[in-house]
Amino acid sequence: MFDLIIVGAGTAGLSAAIYGVRAGKSVLVLEGAAYGGQIINTPEIENYPGIKKISGFEFATNLYNQAKELGAEIRFEKVLSVQEKNGHKIVVTKDKEYEAKAVILATGAKNRNLGIEKEQELVGKGVSYCATCDGMFYRGKVVAVNGGGNTAVEDATFLSEYVEKVYVIHRRDSFRADKAEVDRLVAKKNVELVLNSTIKALESDASGLTGILVQDKDGKERQIPVNGLFVAVGQAPDNEAFRNEVDLDSKGYISAGEDCSTKTEGIFTAGDCRTKAVRQLATAASDGAVAALAAVNYINGLAL
Repeated sequence: MFDLIIVGAGTAGLSAAIYGVRAGKSVLVLEGAAYGGQIINTPEIENYPGIKKISGFEFATNLYNQAKELGAEIRFEKVLSVQEKNGHKIVVTKDKEYEAKAVILATGAKNRNLGIEKEQELVGKGVSYCATCDGMFYRGKVVAVNGGGNTAVEDATFLSEYVEKVYVIHRRDSFRADKAEVDRLVAKKNVELVLNSTIKALESDASGLTGILVQDKDGKERQIPVNGLFVAVGQAPDNEAFRNEVDLDSKGYISAGEDCSTKTEGIFTAGDCRTKAVRQLATAASDGAVAALAAVNYINGLAL
């Protein structure tokens, strides 16, 4: 029996773990992949209050070590479901079942794909969803980045330091990314913006990706030879396993307000997996603190 089980070891989940153990509760964090979540792939963080500059990997590692040293137990097991039993929560993984008084769902989100032909078969052969992971393979080559948010703009800026040229494909005429990031990108001489355009097809040969077919808003098509394509068109939550315990919106995000509570007593949520207007590193950490303190209050109420 744990006081609190947290599903997900990203910024929200690990922040919740820190607040949970500091409140004197026994905390178990279950993570199906690697700790850190999406931020672990970010080369530089410059917008987290109090930290001038840090890599995503270093930030995530510091958070992971802090939670462990304070006393949180972290296990790498994928959670399949959360169930109710005798007033407690049963968290089911592939091999085990864990019991808790309260649960925080902090499952984050995963990268969306383009959903076009050849995309999946070319993953690792020219198509990637992580510029910092795979960018070095394209040193001196020509690549494209698809997207218009912070991730896409940051990826393109990062790649421009190593590749011959970067094409940035975006379906709108302006970016959703922070102005400072966009200004940094457009100042690069080896970056070409291809706006009001979408990727319609991927071209390849036996060795992998050779180019992309782009269509603008007027229907005009353009073939662009590239060695690599980095897809950064947003994220999708991974909450389907918890549909019976929480309400999901039309996009699959867990319905919850700023108090991070869900429709089920004793189940809370935090971070990018929940409905919210802003998904940033600082808001994920804030959610973790709010959810943990709400869970602690709920647990204390059970004990009365």
